[in-house]
Amino acid sequence: MMVRFMKTILSPALERDVRRSARCVLIMLVLSGTSLLVAPLLMPEGYSWVSHTTSESAAQCINSAWLARLGFLLFGLAVIWLAAINNLTWARGAVWLHKSFGVFMTATAAFSHKPWVADAAFDSVEDVLHSFTATAMGFSFVFAVLLRLVQREKQEHVGRILDIIAIIAATGIPILMFYQPMLDGLFQRFMFLIAYIWYGKEALLTGTQAK
Repeated sequence: MMVRFMKTILSPALERDVRRSARCVLIMLVLSGTSLLVAPLLMPEGYSWVSHTTSESAAQCINSAWLARLGFLLFGLAVIWLAAINNLTWARGAVWLHKSFGVFMTATAAFSHKPWVADAAFDSVEDVLHSFTATAMGFSFVFAVLLRLVQREKQEHVGRILDIIAIIAATGIPILMFYQPMLDGLFQRFMFLIAYIWYGKEALLTGTQAK
């Protein structure tokens, strides 16, 4: 029995396992997006989804911050899972960079942003760690998508176009947020939407190719 168990663990994933995993990734992405979408509704008075970021809806000392943190956690785990089941189809660098994105995303759930509520106490070290993981997550995403773009066949027009859009958004939107801080929340949510679409499309593609 132990030998059979070890063979099962060490053997390559079956196609049906890949399809099942791809569906689970899609479900996790939907639940994550829903969590981040609903989270602002639970925020104290004064929170604005236009000017306040998703990180601020998961900030320290905010009673309802658990929902946005759950959204980050589900997003990160979904991406790690997606990269794992594409271990043999994605470029090795892309696999590790997407896994890094997932790890840094889950870390943003553990290390929270300073509260946006005036005069609220917070842990400055945790806020710095959050800024680091969020920045590292952005760089991981850009280079991971860039490697997927380079790897794709020329006939994969939709995938290549979406790659380019994702790279432009991930590099350009932070610049817009720097110059238009009153629209931080709006810009960042648009960037998250593009990331959700990108990973959702990759999960669908993974499930389709496994048939």
